[in-house]
Amino acid sequence: MKDYLQQSVWRFWDQSVSGKGHSPLESFAADDTLCQLVGQGQSPSTIRTWVHDESVVLGIQDHRLPHIQEGMELLTKRGFTPIVRNSGGLAVVLDPGVLNISIVLSERENKVDINAGYDIMVELIKRLFPQAADKIEAYEIVGSYCPGSYDLSIGGRKFAGISQRRLRQGIAVQIYLCIEGSGVERAELVRDFYKVSLQGEETKFKYPDIHPEVMASLCELLDEQLTVQQTVIELQQLLATLCDELKIGTLQADELDLYTFYLKRVLDRNQSMLSKD
Repeated sequence: MKDYLQQSVWRFWDQSVSGKGHSPLESFAADDTLCQLVGQGQSPSTIRTWVHDESVVLGIQDHRLPHIQEGMELLTKRGFTPIVRNSGGLAVVLDPGVLNISIVLSERENKVDINAGYDIMVELIKRLFPQAADKIEAYEIVGSYCPGSYDLSIGGRKFAGISQRRLRQGIAVQIYLCIEGSGVERAELVRDFYKVSLQGEETKFKYPDIHPEVMASLCELLDEQLTVQQTVIELQQLLATLCDELKIGTLQADELDLYTFYLKRVLDRNQSMLSKD
């Protein structure tokens, strides 16, 4: 397989600090913006890091839960802001101990199939954590929240999940990495959300039966004092070895109009979902 991580130019946009205090919806708009810019050849391949304060990102299926309003009220009472993304996937916890990484690539010249997209992210994570590379496995962890065939785990305990977004010939492969904190506590929150949102009712869609003990942070799994910020530094250092030129910075002035367009679209869709009964 082509080594997509080796690029002549990588763009690196770090929002691991600046994203705190902002809605995760802004990150979805940022990735949509990058998808178009990279996909249309207006930007080199890009890696973006992002961290948000306590939030739970819900998928469309979550919003169809029979008692979703009560579930969202529970999240709010626990100190988490619920938002709805207009895409697949299920509930995911974000907080300052969770590092999100987006890899944005172009499909203008060569298609990147679904599995290849996932494999690119898995390879990046293995290179980012060489001390754990031979222990990291990718398969669905039953009992985790937002389970998927590319859950990343060590010893059967999940620490990361991967998703993809495709737009205007660009592809954004996104991962949430539980670096710090308690994987069990995050899973307990989502378990309680589903319990309150379902209240024992049968539904056509099968929601995950969460067993918190199958989730953990990398700090817990590796028994190391890892931090989100140190991981971002190490990722930047890794990228510098994978390209001839590393461009570091935020969106440029001529790119902000496009971001504003995607942000409005994301916010409008989220508001539309939240206003539905």
